[in-house]
Amino acid sequence: MNARWDEGGGSRPTSSFDFDNDETMVMRALPQNIDPPHMSRAEARKQREARNKRAKRGKKVGVLALLVLVIAVLGVGAYGALWYMDRNKAAEDFAGPGGAPVVIQINSGETASEIGATLEAKNVVASSAAFYNAAIANPSEIQKVQPGFYQVPVQSSAASALDSLVAPDSRVGSVVIAEGRQLHDSSDAQTGSLKKGIYNLISEASCVGPVSAQKCVSTDELNTAGASSDLASLGVPDWAMSSVKSVPDKDRQLEGLIAASSWDFDPTATPTEILRSLVEGSAAKYEATGILTAGSGVGMSPYQLLVAASLVEREALPGDMAKVARVIVNRLAVDQPLQFDSTVNYSLDTTEVATTDADRERVTPWNTYAMPGLPATPIASPSIDALKAVESPAAGDWLYFVTINKEGQTLFTKSYEEHLANIELAQQSGILDSGR
Repeated sequence: MNARWDEGGGSRPTSSFDFDNDETMVMRALPQNIDPPHMSRAEARKQREARNKRAKRGKKVGVLALLVLVIAVLGVGAYGALWYMDRNKAAEDFAGPGGAPVVIQINSGETASEIGATLEAKNVVASSAAFYNAAIANPSEIQKVQPGFYQVPVQSSAASALDSLVAPDSRVGSVVIAEGRQLHDSSDAQTGSLKKGIYNLISEASCVGPVSAQKCVSTDELNTAGASSDLASLGVPDWAMSSVKSVPDKDRQLEGLIAASSWDFDPTATPTEILRSLVEGSAAKYEATGILTAGSGVGMSPYQLLVAASLVEREALPGDMAKVARVIVNRLAVDQPLQFDSTVNYSLDTTEVATTDADRERVTPWNTYAMPGLPATPIASPSIDALKAVESPAAGDWLYFVTINKEGQTLFTKSYEEHLANIELAQQSGILDSGR
């Protein structure tokens, strides 16, 4: 074995043990911290000091990183503990009993949390969390809550607020307009019973506040608002604007523009705002049927379609609507007066199926016995089915029809002689007997 030492004669070996090709063991260098050759002692000392500083700095960085990690872990733990305690503590709630009622709106699709936020904003409940907890505890109750407007007492407990929402008398601003309903009241000549008009129904639905001090929008206020010349403020659609402007009786200018349907409106709004919400909603319903374009097939404007649909509504049972619509189209085509008793009744305070000779002779903008063409306005709020019947009337050449019995059987014909015979059948059944 031969060992090599550095030429300087130093005592540090420069090699480790290994074998070369002839199996002679050779000493090769091991990695050690040694000063470069020919380096002065001062330079060597500086390098050693630098290496020591780097080592100490690395230790400090490691300790600092560990400290940051510990703080982060402790922070997350503290936040989690606070979140858990906050989640499980009792939500802020009013003790009740509640005070004066306020009106709130619930929109379609709202969650219990969203309803709670609305109630909290109106000072009905102390926190939305309390209402949410009450809803979770009473799932069958919260499911009863429907979109609409409600009056509920302020500063109620969450549980009592939920009870108020599902109480039958809490719903306000909810009105049902039946097919064939008119703006104003009328009475039946046979029974004397009052048929409430749309303005009357809206007025009743607008009442809010305690029973002893209710505030309602009056029918007179609604009538005055509905007669305004500012049609845009009333939501009158563009396709009806020119016709409505020319209505001879402004009290009737919104006739037919409030559709037969179930409606929700804000009872705390002004009369004009209430009417606008109903007229705009109705226009959307009408337009969804195709009213803007369907008239081209029957020679009518959108507003004329609405007028004709109101006649169909008052003259026909559902099964005959398309046939009555065809009679209207056929008569208008030959300029033959429609001669509908429903148009005579429209301007009368007392109405019945049979009209008198004197009534039929009275000239009004609606009496189709006294003039050809359509009435000046719709004579009622038509159903969507009646509107669709006018948009797509049945095929036929009929010019006459008459209902011949109280069961509603109606006969159609083109022949006037046959029509006279059918009228005799109606007279025999008593359906055309007058109560006046």
